[in-house]
Amino acid sequence: MHIGIAGNIGSGKTTLTRMLANHYGWTPKYESVTYNPYLEDYYKDIPRWSYNLETYFLAQRFKDVLEISKSKDVIIQDRTLFEGVYIFVANNYAMGNLSKRDYETYMDLFGVMSSMAGMPDLLIYLKCSIPHLVAQIQKRGRDYEQSIGLDYLAGLNDRYEKWIAEYKGRVLTIETDDLDFESRPEDFAVITDKIDAELYGLFPIDNNI
Repeated sequence: MHIGIAGNIGSGKTTLTRMLANHYGWTPKYESVTYNPYLEDYYKDIPRWSYNLETYFLAQRFKDVLEISKSKDVIIQDRTLFEGVYIFVANNYAMGNLSKRDYETYMDLFGVMSSMAGMPDLLIYLKCSIPHLVAQIQKRGRDYEQSIGLDYLAGLNDRYEKWIAEYKGRVLTIETDDLDFESRPEDFAVITDKIDAELYGLFPIDNNI
């Protein structure tokens, strides 16, 4: 089984991936952030490094998809192949950070890869307001993230909402502004109860918390 965690920068995807993996005994797949060779350069000069960064992410996520397809474990993935394309690449292209030539080359690559990639069995979307995202980004204190603009985050949030509204697979939306699932066990239990209901049908649920 393949479970994807989706959400904007600072929404808590990595933290929730780790906690759910520990709680359920699932195998985590984390986004390549710590070891990404382009990330710091990207936030210093987004137009210059967008194609390099997004192509690197595409390659890493495609490798993950191939590994997931061969695994018999339950895999929980921090950000999916499709999310990277339809949210981040689309936003960079709309903002002029990717040229038409680079965007079309990138989408050609994605077209080949997506023909061999299945959708997650369940997508968990962490929905956050811009103030909450900003607070979380400031709290974790990554130097290269401190220069992220509000317009950039807002553009991503708008695309997330559109993508989720049109998403064809199973999706569980969790509104996280009032949740501190890392520090409050009762908040984490709210999330796991919803996941249990979605996966195992323990009781009827509303897919929006």
